[in-house]
Amino acid sequence: MEQGRAEAQSPARARVPAQAGSAVPHGDFVVHERATAVRAATAATPDAARRPQRHSVRGQVLAALREALLAGELAPGEVYSAPALAARYGVSATPVREAMQQLAGEDAVEVVPNRGFRVAERSARDLAELAEVRAMLEIPAVVRLARVLRPERWEELRPQAADCVTAAAHGDRVGYAEADRAFHHALMSLTGNRRLVEVTDDLLRRTQRPAGGSRLRRAELLADASEHSALLDALAAQEYDVAERVARAHLSAARHPH
Repeated sequence: MEQGRAEAQSPARARVPAQAGSAVPHGDFVVHERATAVRAATAATPDAARRPQRHSVRGQVLAALREALLAGELAPGEVYSAPALAARYGVSATPVREAMQQLAGEDAVEVVPNRGFRVAERSARDLAELAEVRAMLEIPAVVRLARVLRPERWEELRPQAADCVTAAAHGDRVGYAEADRAFHHALMSLTGNRRLVEVTDDLLRRTQRPAGGSRLRRAELLADASEHSALLDALAAQEYDVAERVARAHLSAARHPH
């Protein structure tokens, strides 16, 4: 039997929402109005029909756990059992274990035999090393893109940059993390290198785990978000040195413990 704990939370908030259509593939990031979608689904369908289809439960649980980690609802250093989390999200323990195993592969949690999963603790050194690796990959890619893409191509990323500002203005840390991933995913996708996109997606997700329970305040989120627009401005103006400086500042470890 696994033993552990899960923080108390009302069923309405904790239950994994049903998703219309097919599940979103891993690596594709969609910024959406989560609360509006859930309310609409609740109003349109009875409870029995809203229960997730088996093939999508694991993906929904994984998304819910990632959101809980970003929001600090699952605390670093604490151990949570699969049955307790399953009760919290209104699902069976199997998809919870499957999702937690994937998170263990991302170093977000650690397996604790016969107890469950411990939420990993990120140190300042961890974040600094992750930021350094990101800089090694993303900055050269951006510099190469700046010299081959037409200036108007950078306008394609304005909606993602605007989503970041909107989430930051509302102090929505989880929403900002999603929007930030969407922006960088779109940016790296311009290279056409699928492996680079996959690796940088994973690195960014890892940097978004809180270090020591730290959280960026709204003003800090807004400052971080504004760097996306500043980067696009410099790239569109073909100011390569400025673009590189903005990218380096944006990838600094101190600015990314969302």
